[in-house]
Amino acid sequence: MTGRVEGKVCVVTGGAQGIGEGIARGLAAEGAAVVIADLNGDRAKNVADSIVSAGQRASSFQVDVGEREQIAATFDHALSTFGGLDVVFNNAGFNVPMKFLTVTEENWTSIMRVNGLGVLMGMQEAAKRMIASGKGGKIINTASIAGRQGFPDIAPYCSSKAAVIMLTQAGAKELAPHNITVNGFAPGVVATPLWDKLDQDLIDIGASSKPGEAIEAFSAGILLGRPAMPEDLAPMGVFMASKDSDYITGQIIMIDGGMVLV
Repeated sequence: MTGRVEGKVCVVTGGAQGIGEGIARGLAAEGAAVVIADLNGDRAKNVADSIVSAGQRASSFQVDVGEREQIAATFDHALSTFGGLDVVFNNAGFNVPMKFLTVTEENWTSIMRVNGLGVLMGMQEAAKRMIASGKGGKIINTASIAGRQGFPDIAPYCSSKAAVIMLTQAGAKELAPHNITVNGFAPGVVATPLWDKLDQDLIDIGASSKPGEAIEAFSAGILLGRPAMPEDLAPMGVFMASKDSDYITGQIIMIDGGMVLV
C-alpha cells in the first residue's frame, strides 16, 4: 500500500524543528520527497539526513524566508533535486514578546518580515512554479490561534498571523483558476522550542514570574486538557498535502484542542 502523498515533492520552511519538523517527518513517512528548508542549515541537514537514514527521501536547504531570492532558490532546489514542486508549507516564523506599550518599530518590522512578508513571497514564488508546471499544487500556511484573537504581550506576532489568514484567503481566490489550493492551519499551544524560548522571554519582560507559568496559563483554556505536541499536528499536515483535501481551499483549520472556538 502506498502512502497518502507518495510521489509528491513537498517543501517545508522552518522544517528543522518543532511543528515543521513534525510535518516534514510525517510527509516523508507517507511517501513524499521533502525539502527541509530552514534558517539553521546545520539543523535542517541533520533532520534530512535522519529521514534519509530511515529509507525515505529528503534534502535540506538553508533559507531566510525574508529574502525573495533565497525563497526562489529553495523551490528551484526542490525542482532540480526531486523533479517537481507539488506542496509548499510556509511554516517558518518566530516571536519576540514585548509589552504592548513598549513594542518597537524594529520588533514589529522583524516579525512581520518573516511571518507576514515571508509567507506572501513564499506563496508567490511557489505559485509561479506551480503555474508553469501546469499541474497545479497545494500551498499551506501556518497561522495561529494568535491570528484569531489578540494577546497584549505578543501583539506584532498576533498581527502577523492575522495577516497569514488574510493572505490565505486572498491567495485561494487568486490561484483557484490554476488548480492551486491555498489553506492554512492554526495551532494553539504546542510544546516546541519556540515555546521554550517564549517562556523565558515572557519572564524577561515581567509577564510571568517562573519557568512553565506562561505555558500553563495559556493552556488553561484548552478543552482537551493539554498542550499539543508536533505529532498532533503532523496528521493534518499530511491530509492537507494529500488528494483527500482537493476540494478544500481558502480555509484555516484550527488545531488547538478546543482552545479558541470560532
